[in-house]
Amino acid sequence: MTARTHYPNLRTAVDTVAFHAARQPQQVALVCEGRDVTYERLHRDSNRSARALAAAGIGRGSRVAYLGKESERYYEIFFACAKTGAVLVPINWRLTPGEVDHILGDSQAELVFVEREYADMAERSRARLPSGPVVVALDGCQDSGLGFQEWRAAYPEDDLTVEATPDDPVVQLYTSGTTGLPKGVVLAHRSFFAIRDLLAEHGLDWIDWHPGDVSLISIPGFHVAGIWWAMQAFNAGVKSVAMRMFTAHDAVRLIRELGVTTTLAVPAMLQMMLAEPGVGPEDFDSLRKVTYGGSPISESLLLRCIETLRCDLAQLYGLTESGNTALCLPPADHVPGSPRLRAAGRPYPGIEVAVTGDDGTVLAAGEVGEIRLRTPAVMLEYWGLKEATDETLVDGWLRTGDAGYLDEDGYVYVHDRIKDTIIVAGENVYPAEVENALCAHPSVAEAAVIGVPDERWGEAVRAFVVLRPGTTVKPRELKLFLQDRIADFKSPSGYEFIDRVPRNPSGKILRRELRRGFWEGRERQVN
Repeated sequence: MTARTHYPNLRTAVDTVAFHAARQPQQVALVCEGRDVTYERLHRDSNRSARALAAAGIGRGSRVAYLGKESERYYEIFFACAKTGAVLVPINWRLTPGEVDHILGDSQAELVFVEREYADMAERSRARLPSGPVVVALDGCQDSGLGFQEWRAAYPEDDLTVEATPDDPVVQLYTSGTTGLPKGVVLAHRSFFAIRDLLAEHGLDWIDWHPGDVSLISIPGFHVAGIWWAMQAFNAGVKSVAMRMFTAHDAVRLIRELGVTTTLAVPAMLQMMLAEPGVGPEDFDSLRKVTYGGSPISESLLLRCIETLRCDLAQLYGLTESGNTALCLPPADHVPGSPRLRAAGRPYPGIEVAVTGDDGTVLAAGEVGEIRLRTPAVMLEYWGLKEATDETLVDGWLRTGDAGYLDEDGYVYVHDRIKDTIIVAGENVYPAEVENALCAHPSVAEAAVIGVPDERWGEAVRAFVVLRPGTTVKPRELKLFLQDRIADFKSPSGYEFIDRVPRNPSGKILRRELRRGFWEGRERQVN
């Protein structure tokens, strides 16, 4: 990271947008579907929205939800929340109405911004909740809600007097839960600045920004990777191109037509881009660096990326709870044939990693245990869940739930997942959530869910189902049953009907027995 694009005076999202609006008002901050928004316009529009929020009684600690795809409005609202001390709760638009109900109810959101496509879902949630949030439609008025332009039209766009500190909460992101209910991960402003500062302090260019960079935001902002990546570009004062939703065709086109120089993607996205008909190295001539993460990458895909993208590659490892990235496999380690290509990376300077046994004892290099992290970007808490927070944050360490080992040089290798997480194209799926939904079917007595290797998505969800005596059901019926209960990406792509679910004496599902036939012969038990 060069001095020209690292501004150590920026400590909060409020600082970022105000600083660049004053320093380079006509610099384009964001492009979305051909619409350009300058830093000055982003600052002034977010001022107006912040004043409207304040007038509605939204202030420090209030929760404000957003249900919609990527757009300039999303980032305007993000900065507006930061300017009032409110916490933005972005909602995955792929979720079912029941899942949206849970997030709105759990977060106690007082207001929800919603795109027309999801307005009915938001209205039904509002009606079902004891104190439903005010609904503001982003693209026109609704029968029982306000339109966004109308909602903020009466307020001025001049600067507010804002006090924000790096430890103030700014965003609450929901992750799938091990018990079936998503948990709200509360992140402070510092989560979006800590890694940037560590890199600059040590003169490292693992994730760097150059004047004139054009960044592609291809991961949605309801993911920590999406909003974190967008903030890195805003902090550097460069231009970002926001995709409403990712498609491989549009991603390749935008890189080629808009001269994108850097982006963050999950391996499944890279695979789909490289599989586009007629795509070749010339489509990626403008790229100088691609960062990737969210799930492990196969060596074959990585080699194709090296050959076709012909730019620097950096792998990131992190969790929502860690404030996104905590480890990096830098460009210098992307050498074909190197054993380090199987590593998740090594910690940034200033971040500590330990691998521990079941009793918390630190293990020696090469021994497999739970990966723990100590990072200044770590979450504040799981919203309203003190016990879960205390189980995850222990003596300043974040328990990742990933099993792995350290080599003698401090590189981390992810071996398996202690918490049974399945990662489908970068989306986390917890088996318990799918199992609970399946067991609601009247014909299902028991269900066990695992992740299996999938060439396109990395992993796929597979369900093992025990039927109640005297009943029958087809996989298609179960798929239809799940449609309104869990998001599509969580739905099993394959079913097996079995006589019993294997369990240990304490009743815990023996997922390793179910996984064995799918993962045998593979070096890693993740994909």
